[in-house]
Amino acid sequence: MKLVECVPNFSEGRDKTKISAITREIETVPGIKLLDVDPGESTNRTVVTFIGTPEAAAEAAFRAIRKAAEVIDMRLHKGAHSRIGATDVCPFVPLSGVTMEECVALARELGARVAAELGLPVYFYEEAATRPERRNLAAVRQGEYEGLAEKLKDPAWAPDCGEAVFLPSTGATIIGAREFLIAYNVNLNTRDRKLASEIALNIRESGRVKRDKKGEIIRDASGVSVKVPGRFSHIKAVGWYIEDYQRAQISINFTNYKVTPVHVVFDDVRAQAAAMGLRVTGSELVGLIPKEALLQAGRYYLERQGKSSGVPEAELLRVAVLSLGLSDVVPFDPAKKIIEYQVTEGDVRLVRMDLRAFADELSMESPAPGGGSVAAYCGALSAGLSSMVANLTVGKKGYEKSWSEMNRLATSAQTLKDAFLRYVDLDTAAFNKVMDAHRLPKATEDQARLQEIALEEATREATRIPFEVLKNCLALLELAETAAKKGNRNSLSDAGMAALAAQAAACGASYNVRINLPGLKDETYKKSMAAEAMDLQRQVRRLAEAVHKKIEKELEQM
Repeated sequence: MKLVECVPNFSEGRDKTKISAITREIETVPGIKLLDVDPGESTNRTVVTFIGTPEAAAEAAFRAIRKAAEVIDMRLHKGAHSRIGATDVCPFVPLSGVTMEECVALARELGARVAAELGLPVYFYEEAATRPERRNLAAVRQGEYEGLAEKLKDPAWAPDCGEAVFLPSTGATIIGAREFLIAYNVNLNTRDRKLASEIALNIRESGRVKRDKKGEIIRDASGVSVKVPGRFSHIKAVGWYIEDYQRAQISINFTNYKVTPVHVVFDDVRAQAAAMGLRVTGSELVGLIPKEALLQAGRYYLERQGKSSGVPEAELLRVAVLSLGLSDVVPFDPAKKIIEYQVTEGDVRLVRMDLRAFADELSMESPAPGGGSVAAYCGALSAGLSSMVANLTVGKKGYEKSWSEMNRLATSAQTLKDAFLRYVDLDTAAFNKVMDAHRLPKATEDQARLQEIALEEATREATRIPFEVLKNCLALLELAETAAKKGNRNSLSDAGMAALAAQAAACGASYNVRINLPGLKDETYKKSMAAEAMDLQRQVRRLAEAVHKKIEKELEQM
């Protein structure tokens, strides 16, 4: 599922009516979940956090910016926080299935729309910046609202979108794209804040000031203190004492966990603490965390144990939470702390059933779920079996040369397994949309035209889903082939069953593509899809036959 976070900051933190008017606009967009509204009295500023699909997030951000321009008058604004306009800053953050490049495009599209439809001057910052000097938010905001009129007269500070015209009531808006910020604390078995601060100085990117043998600060020719850089980039850290927990903590902000992962810093802090006679008792997450940050940790700790990291997502998360001690001071609930889990991915009714319930549902007179969902489920079973063979190989004596490859295979198989499970429900949902389109009224010419369009779109979707299943079956067979060749020989029959399940999935998916194609009017699309589906099925058949021959030969020699 494609998911982004948006964190707009509005220049109003005192008037609850105005704040509610802005957040209501966000909540009107389908597919958006409002996670947090954090108003500040002294800053006179509200930080709003919401998540959703890229398209929904962009729409929600636009509506919020539009409403803020209506209800906030910057001529009356006073507050401790620096700001440049009614919507001061609006960053997009990639969470799941979305690249930074996509978030940059999203920010720039929103900026163009805000300028065109609302007439606001827009600047881009961070990853969306159009020039190096505008990457830093503080540089773009320099002079603040009070200096904006003069700033707009300077050609070097012409807005990226919109006219260089000062709007007294709204000011300007800064839109960008950045990585997710993780707020994270490491707990120590001491009350001494200074010990925590010592470790914080060692790990943070800005490091500490350099001192001479007498302890005096060393300065350069300009009188600026010389810094000794810390061990990690994209890390901010301080040491403090928390009365509620009766212990000192190292408070850390990860500004790019993809460059500097959480588990790497945690282990480094643990080593430093041990050298100082301290013990790390665990850690604490403040706010939310992207799922991938914990999956990284789960894989890392499993591989440190000499085990395969190609295990289900739930197991990776369990290992990560346990290894990082995330329940040390407060219970850690993945359902509440992992940001992707805040949004449900549509209708996932079928994959939540037990085996008997699914078989019973399948056996009823309703046409869905049907063969398409079963084909997808066969694909999930194939991936699961290949992963099992790989996991039974990693760590097994006599297979040392295959451990690394089998670990990669298991990880790939888990990804495919989850994808095929999603297709189980997607196929049924697509079929139901076709049935809904058939039921639309068509008594008038307009109704008939709209019904025809809806039916064409729904039928195309009902064709696309099994086609995606069919395409992914080749990858399933490649995994089964590798598992049969290099996996644990005692699991050869499981690799064979993985290949059979993949072949069944492909054949079933192909049937579902072909049965839906006659319902489409687009002849070019029909011919192209039919030809590609037939070619994919032939490739699957050839590869499956090769795998079966290999397994038959191996079984005869056992």
